[in-house]
Amino acid sequence: MAVNPKKTSTMTFRIDEDVLKKLRSESEHRETSLNTFVNHIFKRYVEWDMYEAKVGMIPIAKPIILELFGNLTKDHVVDMATRIGKNVVRDTALFMRGDFNLNSFISWFEARMRASSIEINHNIKNNVHTFIIKHDLGENWSLYHTTVLGLIFREVLDTTADFEYNAGMMAFKFTE
Repeated sequence: MAVNPKKTSTMTFRIDEDVLKKLRSESEHRETSLNTFVNHIFKRYVEWDMYEAKVGMIPIAKPIILELFGNLTKDHVVDMATRIGKNVVRDTALFMRGDFNLNSFISWFEARMRASSIEINHNIKNNVHTFIIKHDLGENWSLYHTTVLGLIFREVLDTTADFEYNAGMMAFKFTE
């Protein structure tokens, strides 16, 4: 079975020489072609960056997140996830994807993890989706996200998901 390649278009841009020099240097550092690297930049922009400020997201350094979440009680984390997190995540994903269903949510969630420099592994076997997320942001960060995700899967997507977490990782799986 042949896979249809993505259609591409050729376009010419005028780019500041210093910017081009930095792009070339970074693409060489990543051992990828300049074309592939620039495509990744454009993809991240259209999937995430162009919406980030519009939905009220701000980048925060990992040590600050670790400290903030580390100082909360587990009850406070669950309360925050329930009262605020579920609706914010659902509304943000809907705004950024233009639709809210299982596929659009998973696509949004993966883009969010990548944009946050968090390692994510998504495997599908026999219609069972397994996600493993390595974050090193503490147990309360895991608790917050598993609570939010659990509420979204159960109450919004009408899907059952199983969760595991610890201070450095979280995992969940569901059947499609």
